Amino acid sequence: MTTLFLSALAVLLSGPVPALLGRTPLLRRVPRAAVTLWQSVSLAAVLSALGAGLSLVTDRGTREGWTGYGVALLALLLTAVVLGRMLLSGHRVGTRIRAVRRRHRDLVDLLATREHEAPERASVPAGRTAEAGVRVLAAQAPLAYCLPGLARSRVVVSAGTFDRLAPEEVGAVLAHERAHLRARHDLLLEAFTVLHTAFPRFVSSATALREVRLLVEVLADRAARRTHGRLPVARALVALADSRAPEAALAAGGARLVERIRLLEDDRPHRLLAVAVYAAAAATVVLPTAFVALPWLAGLTWLPGVAAG
Repeated sequence: MTTLFLSALAVLLSGPVPALLGRTPLLRRVPRAAVTLWQSVSLAAVLSALGAGLSLVTDRGTREGWTGYGVALLALLLTAVVLGRMLLSGHRVGTRIRAVRRRHRDLVDLLATREHEAPERASVPAGRTAEAGVRVLAAQAPLAYCLPGLARSRVVVSAGTFDRLAPEEVGAVLAHERAHLRARHDLLLEAFTVLHTAFPRFVSSATALREVRLLVEVLADRAARRTHGRLPVARALVALADSRAPEAALAAGGARLVERIRLLEDDRPHRLLAVAVYAAAAATVVLPTAFVALPWLAGLTWLPGVAAG
C-alpha cells in the first residue's frame, strides 16, 4: 500500500500538480510563499519517487522467496538510478554555470569600467560602488544584469542605461540586481535547473523552472519598489524590455514584462493567501516524508540486531 501511494504521489507531484500550479496566477501575488510551495512540490516529488522504491526494499512481503528478493533488488537499483541522475545533473549543471560565470566575470573586469572611475555617474549612491561591484560596459543599448558569486559578484550596466534612464530609474535597476545577489536567487534557479535536466520530458520540471524564474524577478522587482517606488521600477522595466541576460546571469529586463508590471501594481500584503500557501507547502513535504520514514522504521524490526533486541 505504501509503495502504491508513494508511486501515485510521485506521478501527481511531477506532472498534474506542477501543471495546475503553473496555471494559477493567484500564487504570483505572494511570490515568496509561491517559491516555497514550488520547492516543496519538487522536494516531495523526489522523496516520493525515492520512497516508492525504498518501501519495496523494507516491505517484508518482497523478501519472501527469490522473486521477492529480485523485486527488492530491482527497486533498489531504480532508486539508485534516480538518485544518481540527480547527483550527476547537479555536478554538470553546477560546474558549467560556475565556469560560464567565471569566464564572463573575467571578461567584464577586463572590458568594463569600474563605476567610481566613470565620469558623472551620480545615480549610484556614494560609498556603495565597492559593495555593489558595479561595472559599466561601453554599449549604447540599455542593459543591466548581475553575475552572482560567493566573493566576486558583479552588477553590470551599459553606458546606454545611464544615458536613457533617469537617475531614480537607474537606482531601481541596481536595487533589483542587488536583490538577486542578496537573496542568492541564482542558487534557487540552479536547483530547479538540476531537476529539469535530471528527469525525463514528461515530468513537468520545465513548468516549475519557468514559473520560478518569473517569481524571483517579481521578488527583485518588489525589493526595488520598496526603495525607489513603483513608477521608477516600471519605467526601468519597460526601457530594458528588449535586453537579455547572458548565460548564467540574471537580468532586470526581458522576462514576461506585462505580467511583472501587473504584479508590481499590486502592493497589497495578501496575508491570508500567503499563510494558506505556506501551509500547503508544509503539508506537501510532510506527507511523503511520513510515508517514507514510517516504512523504514517498521522495516528495521526484520534486521537481525533489532529483532534480537
